[in-house]
Amino acid sequence: MKPDTYRGGVAEAPPLPLPARTLVAAAYALLATGVVTDIASNPRSTISPALATAPVLAGIGTRRARVPLAAGAVAMLIVAWLAKADPGVPFAVHLTSGVTVLAITCISTANVVLVATRERELLQSRSVAEAAQLALLRPVPERTGRLRVAVRYLAAAADARVGGDLYEVLATPFGTRLIVGDVRGKGLAAVETASDVLGSFREAAQVEPDLAVVAQRLDATVQRRGAGEEFVTAALVGVADSGNLAELVDCGHLPPLLLHAGTVTPVEPALPESDPPLGLCDLTGSEYHRREFTLVHGATLLLYTDGATEARDTTGRFYPLEERVAGMPESSPEGLLDRLVADLLAWSGGEPSDDAALLACRAP
Repeated sequence: MKPDTYRGGVAEAPPLPLPARTLVAAAYALLATGVVTDIASNPRSTISPALATAPVLAGIGTRRARVPLAAGAVAMLIVAWLAKADPGVPFAVHLTSGVTVLAITCISTANVVLVATRERELLQSRSVAEAAQLALLRPVPERTGRLRVAVRYLAAAADARVGGDLYEVLATPFGTRLIVGDVRGKGLAAVETASDVLGSFREAAQVEPDLAVVAQRLDATVQRRGAGEEFVTAALVGVADSGNLAELVDCGHLPPLLLHAGTVTPVEPALPESDPPLGLCDLTGSEYHRREFTLVHGATLLLYTDGATEARDTTGRFYPLEERVAGMPESSPEGLLDRLVADLLAWSGGEPSDDAALLACRAP
Protein backbone atom coordinates (compact mmCIF):
# COMPACT_ATOMS: atom_id res chain seq x y z
CA MET A 1 0.00 0.00 0.00
CA LYS A 2 1.31 3.44 -0.89
CA PRO A 3 1.73 5.90 1.96
CA ASP A 4 -0.56 8.87 2.44
CA THR A 5 0.81 12.23 1.30
CA TYR A 6 -0.07 15.70 2.50
CA ARG A 7 -0.55 18.76 0.31
CA GLY A 8 -1.13 22.04 2.05
CA GLY A 9 -1.85 20.20 5.29
CA VAL A 10 -4.60 18.08 3.68
CA ALA A 11 -4.23 14.34 3.59
CA GLU A 12 -4.22 12.50 0.28
CA ALA A 13 -5.37 8.92 0.87
CA PRO A 14 -3.76 6.07 -1.07
CA PRO A 15 -5.95 4.52 -3.78
CA LEU A 16 -8.36 1.84 -2.61
CA PRO A 17 -7.51 -1.76 -3.48
CA LEU A 18 -9.43 -3.11 -6.47
CA PRO A 19 -11.82 -5.31 -4.41
CA ALA A 20 -12.79 -2.33 -2.25
CA ARG A 21 -13.31 -0.09 -5.30
CA THR A 22 -15.49 -2.77 -6.84
CA LEU A 23 -17.70 -3.06 -3.76
CA VAL A 24 -18.11 0.72 -3.44
CA ALA A 25 -19.01 1.01 -7.14
CA ALA A 26 -21.55 -1.81 -6.73
CA ALA A 27 -23.13 -0.01 -3.77
CA TYR A 28 -23.43 3.22 -5.77
CA ALA A 29 -24.99 1.27 -8.66
CA LEU A 30 -27.55 -0.34 -6.36
CA LEU A 31 -28.41 3.03 -4.85
CA ALA A 32 -28.86 4.63 -8.30
CA THR A 33 -30.97 1.69 -9.47
CA GLY A 34 -33.15 2.04 -6.40
CA VAL A 35 -33.72 5.76 -7.02
CA VAL A 36 -34.67 5.19 -10.67
CA THR A 37 -36.99 2.34 -9.71
CA ASP A 38 -38.60 4.45 -6.99
CA ILE A 39 -39.39 7.27 -9.44
CA ALA A 40 -40.79 4.89 -12.05
CA SER A 41 -42.85 2.71 -9.70
CA ASN A 42 -45.47 2.88 -6.93
CA PRO A 43 -45.85 6.46 -5.57
CA ARG A 44 -46.91 5.00 -2.21
CA SER A 45 -43.46 3.56 -1.42
CA THR A 46 -39.97 5.09 -1.29
CA ILE A 47 -36.35 4.15 -0.78
CA SER A 48 -35.34 7.60 0.45
CA PRO A 49 -34.06 6.26 3.83
CA ALA A 50 -31.40 4.31 1.90
CA LEU A 51 -29.90 7.61 0.69
CA ALA A 52 -28.26 7.98 4.10
CA THR A 53 -25.64 5.50 2.84
CA ALA A 54 -24.38 7.99 0.20
CA PRO A 55 -22.16 10.11 2.51
CA VAL A 56 -20.83 6.92 4.12
CA LEU A 57 -19.81 5.55 0.72
CA ALA A 58 -18.27 8.90 -0.22
CA GLY A 59 -16.16 8.92 2.96
CA ILE A 60 -14.48 5.61 2.12
CA GLY A 61 -10.92 6.10 0.90
CA THR A 62 -10.84 9.91 1.14
CA ARG A 63 -9.24 12.35 3.59
CA ARG A 64 -11.11 15.41 2.27
CA ALA A 65 -14.12 16.55 4.30
CA ARG A 66 -15.83 18.14 1.31
CA VAL A 67 -16.37 14.74 -0.34
CA PRO A 68 -18.93 13.32 2.15
CA LEU A 69 -20.40 16.83 2.51
CA ALA A 70 -21.03 17.00 -1.23
CA ALA A 71 -22.48 13.48 -1.25
CA GLY A 72 -24.80 14.43 1.62
CA ALA A 73 -25.98 17.54 -0.21
CA VAL A 74 -26.78 15.52 -3.34
CA ALA A 75 -28.60 12.94 -1.22
CA MET A 76 -30.72 15.70 0.37
CA LEU A 77 -31.73 16.97 -3.07
CA ILE A 78 -32.75 13.44 -4.09
CA VAL A 79 -34.79 13.05 -0.86
CA ALA A 80 -36.67 16.25 -1.78
CA TRP A 81 -37.16 14.99 -5.33
CA LEU A 82 -38.55 11.66 -4.10
CA ALA A 83 -40.90 13.49 -1.72
CA LYS A 84 -42.55 15.08 -4.75
CA ALA A 85 -42.42 11.86 -6.81
CA ASP A 86 -44.05 9.77 -4.07
CA PRO A 87 -47.08 11.76 -2.86
CA GLY A 88 -48.61 8.65 -1.34
CA VAL A 89 -45.79 8.31 1.19
CA PRO A 90 -46.37 10.10 4.51
CA PHE A 91 -44.40 13.33 4.82
CA ALA A 92 -42.96 12.09 8.13
CA VAL A 93 -41.10 9.33 6.24
CA HIS A 94 -39.39 11.83 3.93
CA LEU A 95 -38.66 14.15 6.86
CA THR A 96 -37.05 11.28 8.75
CA SER A 97 -35.00 10.40 5.67
CA GLY A 98 -33.75 13.98 5.38
CA VAL A 99 -32.79 14.17 9.06
CA THR A 100 -31.03 10.81 8.80
CA VAL A 101 -29.05 11.92 5.73
CA LEU A 102 -27.99 15.11 7.53
CA ALA A 103 -26.91 13.20 10.65
CA ILE A 104 -24.95 10.56 8.73
CA THR A 105 -23.31 13.28 6.61
CA CYS A 106 -22.10 15.03 9.77
CA ILE A 107 -20.82 11.76 11.22
CA SER A 108 -19.03 10.74 8.01
CA THR A 109 -17.43 14.16 7.63
CA ALA A 110 -16.29 14.19 11.25
CA ASN A 111 -14.79 10.72 10.81
CA VAL A 112 -12.85 11.80 7.70
CA VAL A 113 -11.50 14.86 9.53
CA LEU A 114 -10.52 12.77 12.57
CA VAL A 115 -8.72 10.12 10.49
CA ALA A 116 -6.87 12.75 8.45
CA THR A 117 -5.77 14.56 11.61
CA ARG A 118 -4.55 11.39 13.31
CA GLU A 119 -2.65 10.25 10.23
CA ARG A 120 -1.02 13.67 9.86
CA GLU A 121 0.12 13.55 13.49
CA LEU A 122 1.49 10.03 13.03
CA LEU A 123 3.35 11.08 9.88
CA GLN A 124 4.88 14.04 11.69
CA SER A 125 5.99 11.84 14.60
CA ARG A 126 7.52 9.32 12.22
CA SER A 127 9.31 12.10 10.34
CA VAL A 128 10.84 13.38 13.58
CA ALA A 129 11.99 9.86 14.51
CA GLU A 130 13.43 9.26 11.06
CA ALA A 131 15.28 12.58 11.10
CA ALA A 132 16.76 11.79 14.51
CA GLN A 133 17.73 8.31 13.37
CA LEU A 134 19.41 9.52 10.19
CA ALA A 135 21.29 12.18 12.15
CA LEU A 136 22.78 9.42 14.30
CA LEU A 137 23.72 7.08 11.46
CA ARG A 138 26.55 9.06 9.93
CA PRO A 139 28.01 8.13 6.54
CA VAL A 140 31.05 5.90 6.89
CA PRO A 141 34.29 6.48 4.95
CA GLU A 142 34.93 4.18 2.01
CA ARG A 143 38.23 3.13 3.57
CA THR A 144 38.96 2.90 7.29
CA GLY A 145 42.30 1.53 8.43
CA ARG A 146 43.13 -1.33 6.12
CA LEU A 147 39.50 -2.07 5.31
CA ARG A 148 37.18 -1.08 2.50
CA VAL A 149 33.80 -0.45 4.09
CA ALA A 150 30.23 0.02 2.85
CA VAL A 151 26.93 0.49 4.68
CA ARG A 152 23.33 0.31 3.52
CA TYR A 153 20.28 1.16 5.58
CA LEU A 154 17.04 -0.34 4.31
CA ALA A 155 13.99 1.50 5.62
CA ALA A 156 10.86 -0.43 6.48
CA ALA A 157 7.50 -0.18 4.74
CA ALA A 158 5.66 3.08 5.19
CA ASP A 159 3.19 1.70 7.74
CA ALA A 160 5.90 0.26 9.99
CA ARG A 161 7.22 2.28 12.91
CA VAL A 162 10.78 3.55 12.71
CA GLY A 163 13.22 1.21 14.40
CA GLY A 164 16.43 1.44 16.42
CA ASP A 165 18.97 -0.21 14.13
CA LEU A 166 22.45 1.26 14.52
CA TYR A 167 25.94 1.00 13.04
CA GLU A 168 29.31 2.72 13.28
CA VAL A 169 32.84 2.33 11.90
CA LEU A 170 35.76 3.96 13.73
CA ALA A 171 39.52 4.21 13.24
CA THR A 172 41.02 3.79 16.72
CA PRO A 173 44.48 3.32 18.25
CA PHE A 174 43.62 -0.40 18.43
CA GLY A 175 42.63 -0.81 14.78
CA THR A 176 39.30 -0.42 13.04
CA ARG A 177 36.29 -1.06 15.25
CA LEU A 178 32.76 -1.67 14.02
CA ILE A 179 29.37 -2.13 15.59
CA VAL A 180 25.99 -3.17 14.23
CA GLY A 181 23.08 -3.39 16.64
CA ASP A 182 19.32 -3.45 17.05
CA VAL A 183 17.37 -1.85 19.88
CA ARG A 184 14.40 -3.77 21.21
CA GLY A 185 11.32 -1.74 20.38
CA LYS A 186 10.36 1.00 17.93
CA GLY A 187 9.77 4.72 17.75
CA LEU A 188 11.54 7.64 19.40
CA ALA A 189 12.44 5.65 22.53
CA ALA A 190 14.41 3.18 20.38
CA VAL A 191 16.15 6.03 18.56
CA GLU A 192 17.11 7.60 21.90
CA THR A 193 18.60 4.32 23.09
CA ALA A 194 20.50 3.92 19.82
CA SER A 195 21.87 7.44 20.31
CA ASP A 196 23.15 6.60 23.79
CA VAL A 197 24.75 3.35 22.64
CA LEU A 198 26.49 4.98 19.67
CA GLY A 199 27.76 7.85 21.81
CA SER A 200 29.17 5.43 24.35
CA PHE A 201 30.76 3.28 21.62
CA ARG A 202 32.40 6.27 19.93
CA GLU A 203 34.05 7.21 23.22
CA ALA A 204 34.87 3.78 24.67
CA ALA A 205 36.23 2.32 21.41
CA GLN A 206 38.93 5.00 21.36
CA VAL A 207 40.25 4.40 24.89
CA GLU A 208 39.59 0.77 25.82
CA PRO A 209 42.11 -1.72 24.42
CA ASP A 210 39.85 -4.70 25.25
CA LEU A 211 36.77 -4.97 23.03
CA ALA A 212 34.94 -6.94 25.75
CA VAL A 213 35.39 -3.98 28.09
CA VAL A 214 33.89 -1.74 25.41
CA ALA A 215 30.84 -4.02 25.42
CA GLN A 216 30.65 -3.82 29.22
CA ARG A 217 30.56 -0.04 29.00
CA LEU A 218 27.78 -0.16 26.42
CA ASP A 219 25.86 -2.53 28.69
CA ALA A 220 26.19 -0.05 31.56
CA THR A 221 24.93 2.73 29.27
CA VAL A 222 21.76 0.82 28.46
CA GLN A 223 21.24 -0.11 32.10
CA ARG A 224 21.54 3.53 33.16
CA ARG A 225 18.59 4.42 30.97
CA GLY A 226 16.41 2.56 33.46
CA ALA A 227 13.82 1.71 30.83
CA GLY A 228 12.67 -1.60 32.31
CA GLU A 229 13.01 -4.44 29.82
CA GLU A 230 14.90 -2.40 27.24
CA PHE A 231 17.95 -4.05 25.68
CA VAL A 232 20.11 -3.94 22.57
CA THR A 233 21.56 -6.82 20.58
CA ALA A 234 24.90 -5.92 19.01
CA ALA A 235 27.94 -7.35 17.27
CA LEU A 236 31.23 -5.57 17.98
CA VAL A 237 34.17 -6.28 15.68
CA GLY A 238 37.78 -5.16 15.89
CA VAL A 239 40.24 -5.54 13.00
CA ALA A 240 43.98 -4.96 13.49
CA ASP A 241 45.70 -2.47 11.20
CA SER A 242 48.24 -5.10 10.21
CA GLY A 243 48.11 -8.87 9.89
CA ASN A 244 44.95 -10.97 9.67
CA LEU A 245 43.79 -10.76 13.27
CA ALA A 246 40.19 -9.79 14.01
CA GLU A 247 37.98 -10.16 17.07
CA LEU A 248 34.28 -10.40 17.81
CA VAL A 249 32.15 -9.70 20.85
CA ASP A 250 28.63 -10.97 20.17
CA CYS A 251 26.05 -9.40 22.50
CA GLY A 252 23.08 -11.62 21.72
CA HIS A 253 23.21 -10.62 18.06
CA LEU A 254 23.11 -12.53 14.80
CA PRO A 255 26.55 -13.92 13.89
CA PRO A 256 28.50 -12.01 11.22
CA LEU A 257 29.10 -13.83 7.96
CA LEU A 258 32.62 -14.34 6.60
CA LEU A 259 32.69 -14.56 2.79
CA HIS A 260 35.83 -15.95 1.15
CA ALA A 261 36.60 -18.02 -1.94
CA GLY A 262 32.92 -18.76 -2.61
CA THR A 263 32.15 -19.98 0.92
CA VAL A 264 30.08 -18.33 3.63
CA THR A 265 30.95 -19.06 7.26
CA PRO A 266 29.12 -17.63 10.28
CA VAL A 267 31.52 -16.19 12.86
CA GLU A 268 30.17 -17.81 16.01
CA PRO A 269 30.55 -16.18 19.47
CA ALA A 270 33.34 -17.08 21.88
CA LEU A 271 31.10 -19.35 23.98
CA PRO A 272 28.59 -21.99 22.84
CA GLU A 273 25.87 -19.74 24.24
CA SER A 274 26.14 -16.14 23.08
CA ASP A 275 26.68 -13.39 25.62
CA PRO A 276 23.58 -11.46 26.70
CA PRO A 277 22.28 -8.40 24.87
CA LEU A 278 23.42 -5.01 26.11
CA GLY A 279 21.53 -4.02 29.22
CA LEU A 280 21.00 -7.55 30.54
CA CYS A 281 24.39 -8.42 32.06
CA ASP A 282 23.25 -7.85 35.65
CA LEU A 283 20.09 -9.83 35.04
CA THR A 284 21.97 -12.85 33.66
CA GLY A 285 24.98 -12.53 35.95
CA SER A 286 27.39 -12.94 33.03
CA GLU A 287 30.00 -10.87 31.21
CA TYR A 288 31.23 -10.39 27.65
CA HIS A 289 33.91 -12.47 25.91
CA ARG A 290 36.15 -11.88 22.92
CA ARG A 291 36.51 -14.38 20.12
CA GLU A 292 39.48 -14.02 17.76
CA PHE A 293 39.22 -15.04 14.12
CA THR A 294 41.16 -14.57 10.91
CA LEU A 295 40.20 -12.02 8.27
CA VAL A 296 42.47 -12.96 5.38
CA HIS A 297 43.25 -11.06 2.19
CA GLY A 298 40.19 -10.89 -0.08
CA ALA A 299 37.72 -11.94 2.64
CA THR A 300 34.56 -9.92 3.28
CA LEU A 301 32.81 -9.65 6.62
CA LEU A 302 29.07 -8.95 6.59
CA LEU A 303 27.26 -7.62 9.66
CA TYR A 304 23.48 -7.17 9.62
CA THR A 305 20.33 -6.81 11.71
CA ASP A 306 17.30 -9.08 11.81
CA GLY A 307 15.41 -6.89 9.36
CA ALA A 308 17.36 -8.78 6.68
CA THR A 309 16.88 -12.33 7.96
CA GLU A 310 13.23 -11.83 8.94
CA ALA A 311 12.06 -10.36 5.63
CA ARG A 312 9.33 -12.59 4.17
CA ASP A 313 8.23 -13.39 0.66
CA THR A 314 4.60 -13.73 -0.46
CA THR A 315 4.41 -17.26 0.96
CA GLY A 316 5.74 -16.21 4.38
CA ARG A 317 9.25 -17.69 3.97
CA PHE A 318 12.11 -15.88 5.69
CA TYR A 319 14.93 -14.49 3.59
CA PRO A 320 17.78 -17.09 3.55
CA LEU A 321 20.61 -14.57 3.89
CA GLU A 322 23.49 -17.02 4.13
CA GLU A 323 22.29 -19.01 1.12
CA ARG A 324 21.63 -15.96 -1.05
CA VAL A 325 24.91 -14.23 -0.24
CA ALA A 326 26.82 -17.36 -1.20
CA GLY A 327 25.65 -16.94 -4.79
CA MET A 328 26.65 -13.28 -5.13
CA PRO A 329 29.89 -12.83 -7.08
CA GLU A 330 30.57 -9.20 -6.17
CA SER A 331 33.95 -8.74 -4.47
CA SER A 332 33.68 -5.09 -3.35
CA PRO A 333 31.63 -4.20 -0.26
CA GLU A 334 29.67 -1.62 -2.28
CA GLY A 335 28.79 -4.08 -5.03
CA LEU A 336 27.88 -6.80 -2.57
CA LEU A 337 25.50 -4.57 -0.61
CA ASP A 338 23.90 -3.12 -3.74
CA ARG A 339 23.21 -6.65 -4.96
CA LEU A 340 22.02 -7.77 -1.53
CA VAL A 341 19.61 -4.84 -1.10
CA ALA A 342 18.12 -5.40 -4.57
CA ASP A 343 17.68 -9.11 -3.84
CA LEU A 344 16.14 -8.44 -0.43
CA LEU A 345 13.64 -5.97 -1.88
CA ALA A 346 12.71 -8.39 -4.64
CA TRP A 347 12.17 -11.14 -2.03
CA SER A 348 9.92 -8.98 0.16
CA GLY A 349 7.98 -7.42 -2.70
CA GLY A 350 9.64 -4.04 -2.26
CA GLU A 351 8.20 -3.47 1.23
CA PRO A 352 10.24 -5.01 4.07
CA SER A 353 8.40 -5.06 7.38
CA ASP A 354 11.36 -3.93 9.47
CA ASP A 355 14.41 -1.71 9.08
CA ALA A 356 17.65 -3.47 8.17
CA ALA A 357 21.22 -2.26 8.66
CA LEU A 358 23.89 -3.91 6.51
CA LEU A 359 27.64 -3.33 6.93
CA ALA A 360 30.30 -5.02 4.81
CA CYS A 361 34.08 -4.68 5.14
CA ARG A 362 36.79 -6.28 3.03
CA ALA A 363 40.41 -6.92 3.84
CA PRO A 364 42.85 -5.83 1.08
